[in-house]
This record gives sequence, structure tokens and C-alpha cells, in this order.
Amino acid sequence: MSGHQRPLRALVVGAGVGGISVARGLLRDGHDVTVFERRPQVRAPGGAVTIWSNGEMVLRQLGVEMDGAGQLLSTVRALTSTGRPLATLDVSAIADRLGAPVRMVPRRVLLERLLDGLPADRIRCDSHAIALAPTPDGVRVEFGDGSSAEGDLLIGADGLHSMVRGSVGGPAAKPTGWCSWQGLSTLAEIPDKDTALMVIGERGNLGLWPAGSSEVQWWFDLPWSCDFVRPQRPIQTLRSHFTGWSDAVDRVLAALTDDDLAPSPYPHFRHPRAPAGRGSVTLLGDAAHTMPPTLAQGANQALLDTMVLCKALSDLYGDGDVASALRWYEKTRRRKVMAVSRVASLPVSHGEVVLRPAALIPDRLQARALTLFLRWTSHRRMSGEISREVGAATAGRASP
Repeated sequence: MSGHQRPLRALVVGAGVGGISVARGLLRDGHDVTVFERRPQVRAPGGAVTIWSNGEMVLRQLGVEMDGAGQLLSTVRALTSTGRPLATLDVSAIADRLGAPVRMVPRRVLLERLLDGLPADRIRCDSHAIALAPTPDGVRVEFGDGSSAEGDLLIGADGLHSMVRGSVGGPAAKPTGWCSWQGLSTLAEIPDKDTALMVIGERGNLGLWPAGSSEVQWWFDLPWSCDFVRPQRPIQTLRSHFTGWSDAVDRVLAALTDDDLAPSPYPHFRHPRAPAGRGSVTLLGDAAHTMPPTLAQGANQALLDTMVLCKALSDLYGDGDVASALRWYEKTRRRKVMAVSRVASLPVSHGEVVLRPAALIPDRLQARALTLFLRWTSHRRMSGEISREVGAATAGRASP
């Protein structure tokens, strides 16, 4: 810890990527951390996630070894459903400018890497948090079995339907009108293992992103409403809508079955604003700012939350005000994370006609714009300072 001399007792609700990340960061800084997970074991549902350079930098700060995990990406190709090129982004050049690679990694693999080295006794499964209450020294969380735990602060990392968010008066996320049918499949042939494909149509879009070895993350986005009725044979629906969009898409659709689609669809939601916490309680990741998956920034934004929150708490001195540190973290993150959320929610991501003018913009300018956006939203100065501090501390521990 760089500032606060008394280790804080931190309670984390939720053992997903965000919850385990912040637990690692706080343990690194010398705090006492316990993570509570309602499920009987820590697991990572879903397919793969994209770790952009901003998220990769935070993983390095946390000491998470990512070498060999997933698939490093060099290119993202965007086409219309009729095969017209929209953009070919040189991801390797973006990564070089930002100082870290871009990778697609199965969520289970990312969680395994985050858990590596984390003491098992820091995670308590089968702990269903149902209520919070302030205490004279911090906060108490109550569980469904009648037990409770007290700490100096509590971090709600419990996802889209967050109990902690509701406890601080945060409004529920709103549906965007779209959903994803998605999953992770093993394919016998992946011609361009470092190239991600996106195809934009008039009333839908899709993505095929290699995730390492022979695995591919696929998604098919279609309109969705609250009165949605799931088709009995969803694979037929997807084939009727997306067949012919590209040869690679046709191969994936031919290989998929209704069983592969069983967990889908996943409606897209967005929190229009990130709420302030209350007292010694704050939010992190999807609990704070659920957004559509358009920019593939969900996991990265949770990692950036971790970086800024740990910075806020490490800058406390003596008996500093924990609540003030939490409000500083929320304020520091709010503008940038909501900018990412707004861009991810733009309706042009689902409109082929609207996007056609993008083909007139040179690829290098599109890549530069994305680089500048990621740089601005990633607290680059703070990230650089933390990376140097962590590097110096690691070097100091390694010295005889």
C-alpha cells in the first residue's frame, strides 16, 4: 500500500471476472479481502471475451500471467451482409501504440488465470447476499442462510441483476431492443486464426472471433423485445436470416445445433448512467455499468474499475475517509465509462445502410480513431504510474 497504513477489510459480492480482479488488486495492496459467491463454485458461464490493450495492462498490474491464453488478434475485418468491405483494422498496430496486445480468450481461461495464486480461503461460495446495512465502522452484508459479515467497505461486483446496485438506489438496466445468440465452438478448420470477422446487415449482425486452439466465439445479433417468444428451432431461425452472408458464416451455421443455442438468447441491456454508491458501498463492472457487447469492452471496463478503485483506496492516509475514496473512484470512472457505453449503444452498429459511408474512411484513420478513443477512456497516465509502481515493487522483492 502506498498510503493507507491500516489494512482495510473489504467485502466483495460476486466472484466473476470483476470480483476476482478487484480481490487480487486489494490483496496485492495489503488489504484483507473476502469474496462472496452465491453459486456452489466459482465458474465462468458464457463463451469468450476480448481483452483489449487497456484490459491487458491492468492484468499485468495484477500479476496475471496471460501468455498462451486464447488467441492474439492482428486484424478485425468488417463487411456488410452483401460482402462489401467496411473496414480492415490493423489491430497489431493499435496494440503497438497502446503498449499491450489484443486477445480473444475463453472466459473460463481468463477466470482460471485470475484465480491462479489467489488463496482459496478468500472465496466463500454458497453465500447468497440478500441485504446490506450500515455499521458504525463500515457495512454489514446479510446472507440467505442467516449469517452475516462486516467490513470497512463492500464492493458490488454481482453483475447485471445486482442486489448491491438495488441497495444503493441504482435504477435497473434498460433493454436496448437487441439480443445475441452466442457461444464458443470448436471448429475443424479456422483459416485465419488471428483475424476476427464482423458482418453487418440491415436487421442483424454477427461475429466470428478466434479464441485460441480450434475454438471460435460466434454471435448472431437480432432484434428483441420484452414479449419475445423463443422459437422451438432457433437454429432454423438463424440459418434463414444469416445463411449466405459469408462462406465462414455458412460453415459455422451448418455445424451448430439447437443444443449449442440452448443458453441463448442474451438480451442486451444498458445502464443509462452509473450511480453513486452509498457510504462504504460501491459498484464495479456490470453491476455499475452494463452495456451492449458491441465494442467488446465489458471485461475491460471491469478491469479499469479495479485499477481506479485500488488506486483510490491505496491513496488513503491514516484513518482517511473510505466513503470519500469510493466517491472519488466513482467520479473518476463515470465520464469515461459512460462514453464507452454510449458508443457501444449507437444504433449504427446494426445498420448496413448507415455504415456504408464508413467504407469511404481510410482504414488507418478508423484505426487511429479507435486508438485515441481507447487511450482517452483508459486513464493512461494513471495506468502508467501504477505499472511503474508495481514494477518497482516487484523488482524490490526480487532483489536479494
